[in-house]
Amino acid sequence: MKYYSLNKQSPKVSFKEATIKGQAPDKGLYFPESLPRLNKNWIAGINDKSNASIAFDVIQPYVGNDIPEDELQRIVMETVNFPSPLVQVNHNIFSLELFHGPTLAFKDTGARFMSRCLGYFAKERSEKITVLVATSGDTGGAVANGFYNVEGVDVVILYPSGKVSSVQEKQLTALGKNIHALEVNGTFDDCQRMVKQAFSDESLTQKKMLTSANSINVARWLPQQFYYFFAYKQWSEKENPPVFSVPSGNFGNICAGLLAHISGLPATHFIAACNANDVVPRYLHSGKYEVKEALPTLSNAMDVGDPSNFVRVLQLFGNNFINLKKILSGYTVTDAETKDTIKKVWEETGYLTDPHGAVGYLGLQRYLAQHPHQKGIFLETAHPVKFYDVVEPVTGEKVPVPPSIESILHLPKHSIVTDAAYPALKNYLLQH
Repeated sequence: MKYYSLNKQSPKVSFKEATIKGQAPDKGLYFPESLPRLNKNWIAGINDKSNASIAFDVIQPYVGNDIPEDELQRIVMETVNFPSPLVQVNHNIFSLELFHGPTLAFKDTGARFMSRCLGYFAKERSEKITVLVATSGDTGGAVANGFYNVEGVDVVILYPSGKVSSVQEKQLTALGKNIHALEVNGTFDDCQRMVKQAFSDESLTQKKMLTSANSINVARWLPQQFYYFFAYKQWSEKENPPVFSVPSGNFGNICAGLLAHISGLPATHFIAACNANDVVPRYLHSGKYEVKEALPTLSNAMDVGDPSNFVRVLQLFGNNFINLKKILSGYTVTDAETKDTIKKVWEETGYLTDPHGAVGYLGLQRYLAQHPHQKGIFLETAHPVKFYDVVEPVTGEKVPVPPSIESILHLPKHSIVTDAAYPALKNYLLQH
């Protein structure tokens, strides 16, 4: 499999090169040259397959010969060695719980896969690889955990000061060793802009081997397809495929779901459930793509004003607006509606959502109200404990703290406060 830049000004590369580079030299995102198709017999027999087997079959065409089959099987098994259960919430809404990994967030899947691929590639190189990543919340913790103590790899995480939850901040600042956190006085979009500038700065990239662990990296983006197939495996009404509602910020997650669908995953429709940062729902309504500055919300991991991965979504549909609208709808959910949804779902069903899951739930509920014969799945992307300061005042109940969080809450925070300016990042990278 070869990958080309969506800006079409850079040479095609292998999976290995795309993973190590992160972003193409022309600042474009890498995209697979062809889209694999899973045959109908494979889909029909999905209930008889293990999750590791499903994941291997899905990802192998994208990796090709860059990783030997036995090594790729090991990587996949370590990536999906925790459950992703489908839980019924009411008669037509189900939750796909993606918080059973080590950092209690959906990003564990992509981060674990990418870290192991990069660790394999790093063994072949003499020079250290620096993973540079911007986070609006969960990416930082998942990447920190996935790459912790990986030989030959340093991780530098940029996060917006005061705009991630206290648990999220602890997850990305408490580990130390090869994990370094930069606390930026700005927004996530500032962090993302700084990272992109670093990749396009030849005076830096000639001295440091940089790659990204954001979903702009193919090794982070592509494995997110796995749990859509796991959801369908657990879906009992195979003759009535689900609607998927995805809490969406940088649009890597829903893009992976749409890619899975194009590759053969049965699905009736997809919903981009957004908070006040709703550039895509507005685009789907008006046909005009208008970027705006990110606004802080309760569902902070989705606080993205200019989602990087939407260009990949458009590419999946040949930049055809009409074809995209047939499969994708967008909904905007306010903070007040998010709180109200957490409260109502808890009181009516006993199911506790986090703020991001609540956005996904309400988006799905609105769609199903107009399509009453359908049923759907919302992605519960993080454990509610990561947002206990939002959830507990709404429900009036304490959120149980899982052991993986309990063990880090009392560890000291290690971060370096920096300005939202690229020279500050460049100086840091050159000095370390």
